Amino acid sequence: MQSYTIGQAARLLGVSPDTARRWADAGRVPTHRDDTGRRLIDGKDLAAFSVELAGSGGGEEGGASYTSARNAFPGIVTAIKLGDVAAQVDIQAGPHRLVSLLTREAVEELGLEVGMEATARVKSTNVHIDRV
Repeated sequence: MQSYTIGQAARLLGVSPDTARRWADAGRVPTHRDDTGRRLIDGKDLAAFSVELAGSGGGEEGGASYTSARNAFPGIVTAIKLGDVAAQVDIQAGPHRLVSLLTREAVEELGLEVGMEATARVKSTNVHIDRV
């Protein structure tokens, strides 16, 4: 399972590292330490927290996004629903929840899992997924 540093988690959540650190200190998101002493957040825990945070409208300032709809949205995979042929992948990118419908084969080739970092690229009504 992929883990994230406080700085990486902050970027994915769209907040400052200080805010992410305060949330971790307050126990809002569980952390553990690696062999070098860095504080890490498990991908699945970060995915769950990002969905909770988005539902509460709790970004750092709660302000509007200035990102164009055609830009890339780096985030974390929060859900994958696999069918026989098709798949649905949900990504939480800061306050934005993006849903992509793609083939099961594409999800398997990318090796996507809940808790892993990915980038949603939006153009018109299409959402493309890039594994990071």
